[in-house]
Amino acid sequence: MNLSIRPMDLEDIPQASEIELEAFPPPWPATNFMRELAINSLTFYLVAYEELCDDEKPVPELRDTNCDTRSSESRLTALRSLFRRLFGGGTDGVAPRQLLLGFAGLWFMADEAHLANIAVREAYRQRGVGEQLLISAIKLAMEHNASIITLEVRASNRAARALYKKYGFAEVGTRPAYYTDNKEDAVLMTADGITSASFTDNFLMLCQAHPSKLGDDL
Repeated sequence: MNLSIRPMDLEDIPQASEIELEAFPPPWPATNFMRELAINSLTFYLVAYEELCDDEKPVPELRDTNCDTRSSESRLTALRSLFRRLFGGGTDGVAPRQLLLGFAGLWFMADEAHLANIAVREAYRQRGVGEQLLISAIKLAMEHNASIITLEVRASNRAARALYKKYGFAEVGTRPAYYTDNKEDAVLMTADGITSASFTDNFLMLCQAHPSKLGDDL
């Protein structure tokens, strides 16, 4: 698997919606990706993807959006510029033959970044995709001059809680009956001082180790 990360674009909405439905089935409220990309200046989404081979089925095209996309041009241009600085390479234009493996969304409020969600396509789970999205989300928060990252995670999701702890998040509280589908509690986790030497040193070490893990797994 040749995994890459870039900002979500309008053409990604059909695939992102499919992944969201797999990861967060109803009654979880569906994300209005069109609004988030085109209007909400405090929200950033990134996607993990791989290129499809020539004999594989092309990805779906964007249809029936009922939205004038001209208003989103400056927003998307800014997103692409930011991610060129973060990850290098070009992000202008979206290749028509890319399979989205997952996505992550961040909300920014003053010096805080909130990791709203990470979702991975079911067939690609347990293969390092979610971890790479987390790495990229933390990089984006650093670039955005955030000093703290917060998130909620299901109390029963021990694997995710362990991953977040690995990257410096601490469990600081609970939100009772937070999830509407089964009234499960959410565990509130935070990573403080993400620009401190201790956090960045550990983060860089984990970043260096992760690509080799992807290669071993695949």
